[in-house]
Amino acid sequence: MDYQSIINEIAQEVAPFLKDGKVADYIPALASVNPEQFAMSITMFDGTEYHAGDSETLFSIQSISKVFTFTLALKFYGKALYKRVGYEPSGNPFNSLVQLEYEQGKPRNAFINAGAINVTDALVNYYGSTETASQEILKFIRSIAEDDTVKSNQSVAASEMQYGHRNMALANLMKSFNNLDNEVKDVVKVYFKHCSIEMNTNMLSRSMLYLANHGVDPITEKTYISESKAKRINAVMLTCGHYDASGDFAYNVGLPGKSGVGGGIVAVVPKLMGICVWAPGLNSNGNSLVGTMALKLFTNKTGLSIF
Repeated sequence: MDYQSIINEIAQEVAPFLKDGKVADYIPALASVNPEQFAMSITMFDGTEYHAGDSETLFSIQSISKVFTFTLALKFYGKALYKRVGYEPSGNPFNSLVQLEYEQGKPRNAFINAGAINVTDALVNYYGSTETASQEILKFIRSIAEDDTVKSNQSVAASEMQYGHRNMALANLMKSFNNLDNEVKDVVKVYFKHCSIEMNTNMLSRSMLYLANHGVDPITEKTYISESKAKRINAVMLTCGHYDASGDFAYNVGLPGKSGVGGGIVAVVPKLMGICVWAPGLNSNGNSLVGTMALKLFTNKTGLSIF
C-alpha cells in the first residue's frame, strides 16, 4: 500500500477545515498556537516512516501522556491499580467534578483528568518522590520514542499550574475521599509536568509501536509491558481515549487512540504501525477536529481498522 500518497492526499483534503477548530485557549501558554498547522506520521514495525505536513514541529502532548503514565502504573500495580481508578467510559467531560463526587472520589478511567492525576499519585508512591516520578516518566517516554531530546516545556507547565484550578479541585475532591495519598499540589505539579512534554508526530508515531505489538517494541525488541496489560491499555484507549466522544471515534475511525488538547492524536494499527496526527484546532469535545477527520479518512482509504 502506498502510505505516503495516502497521507499526502489526506493532508490536501483536510486543509480547508483547519480554520474550523479552536485552540485550547483556557491554557494561556497554548492560546497563541497557530491553528492552521497539520502533520501526520506513520511508523511501521520495520522502522519505515511516512510523514506529511509539519511532522517535525514540536507541540504539547497534553493528555497523550496519560497513555504512558497508565502503562507504567499498570505495569507496577497490575489489578491493584483498579482499586484507585476504573476502566469504564465516563460519558462526561474530561474534567467533570460531578461524576467524581457521585462515585465517591474514584475516577472512571485513567484517561480523564481525575484518573490521570490519581495514576500520577500512584507513580509518586512507587518511585518515592515527585522528582523521581517526573524523571522516570520522561525517561520512559524517551525510551519508547528512541529520542533523548524529548523534554517538558516549563512555561506550559507553569501556565497550567497557575490556571489549573479545576484540576486542583479534582485532586482535592479525591483527597477528601481518601483516594489520593500525597500532597495535592505536589501530585498536580507532576501531572502538569508530564502533560507539558513536547513531541512531534514523528516521535509519537514511533512511541506507539510497543502498544501495536503486544507490549514489545518491534524495532528494539524491548519488552515494556506484558501482552495482557498491553491489550487492556488498547481497550481503554478505544473506549475512553477521546473523553465523551470516544464512541464517536470508535465508530468513525475504529482504532485504539488517545487525544490531547494540544491537538495531537495517537493511534495504533495492531501488528502493523503506530500513527500520530496533529492539528491544534479542537472540536467541542476537546479533540483535534481535523486530526479526527484525518484518521477517519485514513481508515476509510486503507481499510485498516480493528473491526
